[in-house]
Amino acid sequence: MFATLCLGILTGFPVVFILTGSALLFGGLGWALGVFTPELLGAMPPRIFGTMTSEVLVAIPLFVFMGIMLERSKIAEDLLETMGRLFGAMRGGLAISVTLVGALLAASTGIVGATVVTMGLMALPAMLRNRYDPAFACGTICAAGTLGQIIPPSTVMVILGEILSAAYQQAQLAQGKFSIQTVSVGELFAGSLLPGLLLVSLYIAYQATIAWLRPSIAPALPQTARVTRGEVLGALMPPIVLIVSVLGSILGGIATPTEAASVGAVGATLLAARRVSPARWPSYAALLAIIGLVMLASSFDLRLGRSAAPLADRVAIGGAAVCAAALAAAIVHALWVSGRSGVLAGVCRSTATITAMIFAMLIGATLFALVFRGLGGDDMVHAALEAIPGGAAGAITAVMVVIFALGFFLDFVEICIIVIPIVGPIILQMDVDPIWFGVMVAVNLQTSFLTPPFGFSLFYLRGVAPEGVRTTDIYRGIVPFVIIQLCGLAATALFPGLATALPKALFGM
Repeated sequence: MFATLCLGILTGFPVVFILTGSALLFGGLGWALGVFTPELLGAMPPRIFGTMTSEVLVAIPLFVFMGIMLERSKIAEDLLETMGRLFGAMRGGLAISVTLVGALLAASTGIVGATVVTMGLMALPAMLRNRYDPAFACGTICAAGTLGQIIPPSTVMVILGEILSAAYQQAQLAQGKFSIQTVSVGELFAGSLLPGLLLVSLYIAYQATIAWLRPSIAPALPQTARVTRGEVLGALMPPIVLIVSVLGSILGGIATPTEAASVGAVGATLLAARRVSPARWPSYAALLAIIGLVMLASSFDLRLGRSAAPLADRVAIGGAAVCAAALAAAIVHALWVSGRSGVLAGVCRSTATITAMIFAMLIGATLFALVFRGLGGDDMVHAALEAIPGGAAGAITAVMVVIFALGFFLDFVEICIIVIPIVGPIILQMDVDPIWFGVMVAVNLQTSFLTPPFGFSLFYLRGVAPEGVRTTDIYRGIVPFVIIQLCGLAATALFPGLATALPKALFGM
């Protein structure tokens, strides 16, 4: 059944139809042979309903909307130009600036494709003009773009968190534990932050070393006009404010990932409107309104409907109403401006397409996993993993190798929703920390963007690269970065505190 799925995906047919088709085919075959009970399919409607009503998964379209809106707001252009002028005078400075911009965009958008395409259109021609080696330049851009996979907020982390939470609950029930603990997306975000920053540091260390050892590969740029402090702040402030608003509210326990995603979507819309319209008052009004709401909420009791609220609280409630009205006016203006310019329609269309694809695959994977278990596939996997020498360490190593191998042929979403429901409950029954395991999977999945022949970052860059760049240049360029990613995976495996220390400090796990 699993082999048929992989072969079907290689045909290029839409994955959701391959998932559901193979599940129904083997379910029917198992029913005919008397090894599958069709009544198990009665569990599909409540599972689909649970997926569609999951509050956590609402964050997916919101994060996708935020990422696409920021792509259209041209924030990356300002960042790349400013950081290039800031670091360009040193050897490899342009490559380092691309990595830093990739990290900032990853923490702002979480959308890999948008980051790779944007930097491929802007940074790659600049690097080639300044005599950068094509392979080194292509590898730098592809690797920087994939940081959106691991640095939160990340769409794949939302999907992985939902699937891993269900797998962890199954593992606890199988162990006879009825005081069920869960894994939240916020905990996964916190767990992936340090490994993500480790990868950024390793990328920069590699680029600086190569530039020092082989100056011809990454030469310094000719001296240009020095970038001013105002230009640096002007380019850095929008993404930093968005990062603090979204990621800070999640890690600080102020908002759930879904609530923070809605804040990010609104913030991205305000930033996009600020670029399209010459009017600056909406963004300033929104910022002042948010600051006012936070200060009032932290100092007064703003609950409505109380019969004997103190005068100070009633005045604060009135002030909060004024702030909310100002914020609403700014949002309406931003929607009107982005809608009039045509940006909003394109963003909504792309968001709907990507969201529909993700949720359709979630439903198809649910059916696939149900039939797979009904045919006894989970028992076979359980027995195979337990037979591997080395206990939990051996089983995890085998799973990581399988996920890495599948990354050559499958998309990260496909791997996440197909493999984790099968192996997750089994691995987590071995008393493995779920946050550490989830972060390990996320770091491993990141390599799927860079490994040929189906690495999505390679396709994205190939589509926008100048004519002089060959496909072999792209493939040669990503090899060192794949090795660096595997080193990051090994470091996370050897030092679990990289993934568990921050969640324990923030959430008291």
